[in-house]
Amino acid sequence: MAAPVIQVENLTKSFGDRLLFGDLTFGINEGEKIGLVARNGTGKTTLLRVLAGADTPDSGSIIARNGLRIGYLEQLPQFPAGATVLDACLSSSGNIVQTVKEYHAAIASGDERRLTEAMHAMDASGAWDYEQRLTQMLAQLRIFDTDAIVDSLSGGQRKRVALAATLLENPDFLILDEPTNHLDLEATEWLEEYLSRSRLTIFMVTHDRYFLDRVCNRIFEIDATELFAYDGNYDYFLRRRAERHQAIATELDRVRNTLRKEQDWMSRQPQARAGKAKFRIDAYYSLVERSRGGVKEKDVNLDVKSSYIGSKIFEARNISKRFGDKVILDSFTYDFARGEKVGIVGGNGVGKSTFVKMLLGLVAQDSGEWNIGETVKFGYYSQEGLELDPAKKVIDAVTEIADDIIVNGNTHFSPMQFLKRFLFEPADQQKYIASLSGGERCRLQLAVVMMRSPNFLILDEPTNDLDIMTLTVLEDYLREFKGCVIVISHDRYFLDSITDHLFVMEGNGTVKDFPGNYSEYRQWKKLRDKELEKSRTSAAPPQPKRDKAPRKERMTYAERKEFEQLEKDMEALNDEKQTLEAVFNSGGSADEIMKASQRYEQIKDELDEKEMRWLELSEKD
Repeated sequence: MAAPVIQVENLTKSFGDRLLFGDLTFGINEGEKIGLVARNGTGKTTLLRVLAGADTPDSGSIIARNGLRIGYLEQLPQFPAGATVLDACLSSSGNIVQTVKEYHAAIASGDERRLTEAMHAMDASGAWDYEQRLTQMLAQLRIFDTDAIVDSLSGGQRKRVALAATLLENPDFLILDEPTNHLDLEATEWLEEYLSRSRLTIFMVTHDRYFLDRVCNRIFEIDATELFAYDGNYDYFLRRRAERHQAIATELDRVRNTLRKEQDWMSRQPQARAGKAKFRIDAYYSLVERSRGGVKEKDVNLDVKSSYIGSKIFEARNISKRFGDKVILDSFTYDFARGEKVGIVGGNGVGKSTFVKMLLGLVAQDSGEWNIGETVKFGYYSQEGLELDPAKKVIDAVTEIADDIIVNGNTHFSPMQFLKRFLFEPADQQKYIASLSGGERCRLQLAVVMMRSPNFLILDEPTNDLDIMTLTVLEDYLREFKGCVIVISHDRYFLDSITDHLFVMEGNGTVKDFPGNYSEYRQWKKLRDKELEKSRTSAAPPQPKRDKAPRKERMTYAERKEFEQLEKDMEALNDEKQTLEAVFNSGGSADEIMKASQRYEQIKDELDEKEMRWLELSEKD
């Protein structure tokens, strides 16, 4: 039997007068990987913070194993003001970490004597392995400039730095709050494999169901302030949860049937009950209380049918778009059919959002034309979020759009009634938009999209900040949706659930129409990559056999300095590349675009050269 890592007894926590969870009691054993599932606002993040020691419960106790090292990845990581990426990754106080920190400081100082002493210290403490692990992890997460100030990074880059820092602490117990947020598919799959192979004890919250299913071997659910444990993965949890809800419903039916009989007896004249046993009257009031139980959770109500859509949806004829030398589309031609549900996938920066913005007329194509059917009524969920005034209250912003909302042809709702279908109770409707949580913002944006009864939904990253239960409702709705759907998402489960085929944007204007879902595409791509590698290997000249594998070389002092400089140069070139792309997007003068294009090509060549040298040096110890 695995040793216990942490034991929780009667844990209770409230927020104001609202009880988040009460009297939770559970244990976590060594090696367990637990996923926590609950609706937004039910205390998932709060429970993680309490276990990590970042928050205190109202009552109850947490008993951790002596010497337990806890690593905690927050949903919105915080760093000391002015901290560099390296500072953030080497924030713990262990001897090896301090040795590595001094080594990097010695390199930056340019003091050769200090560097020599630091390298001797690295040898003596065996810190080179840690240094190599640091380098590999940062490379896997595509973090190259270790001198960058964390405050200046984007939210996604900050999450990557926080993830690297947390994993490098080598904790015994790892607490993760939405670890895949802001990670692309490649980084998510790397983290998924890393955690599933590790022997770490893990407690995490994530809305990525494939990640949850493949990493976790146990699921906890907070439901109506109570905790329920399921000894299996996410698939097993879904089955057992449905059984639990069915059992509750069956018991509730039995109680209510009995209550109807007892109500008839209680409603008789008091003299008819004279001399009756007091326990029967007490039992009646007990039945009344039990009849009020059951599963009280509410789901977002997406019962909004699409308006009529004709046979002509849209025709794309030779659509081309580029920003300088960066080609988004190159003579793209396609006839979209009624009822199609398409996922758009591809690396960051290939133009997925630009593609749908051109279809919507928000971005102009360079050439070609879109022929859109007269009956098409778009509903656009943008990853940029709400275009509502953050200084307004929820109810006021929605009322400005429409004070009479008509759905399904002839059903009328007031703004207040319609918002309740998206779990905005009257008190929530009085909140200012600026104060809404991420989940509330997503639900409000869904409400604004659906109140127009669209027949063609375009969803750009709709899954961020939605809890799993709401995502499930959205998936069920989209599967039954009679109109058309285009979805851009990094959520693999979501793509698999609703799409019939994929537009794979491979870069340089190439769009591949793949006849399957995302999992099928990944499987096909792996097989294709293996075949390409096999053909490259067979085409290469045979290498002479060696009796003994040569030992890897260790970098010289000069090579280590070169390696550090390469990382800085690559980061600087990537930053300049992004700046030039902004110039392309801004629609500057022809002269500015021409100069930027020339420099853009030089940067690509320099990056290729430096990346090859970086890979060559990274092969050495």
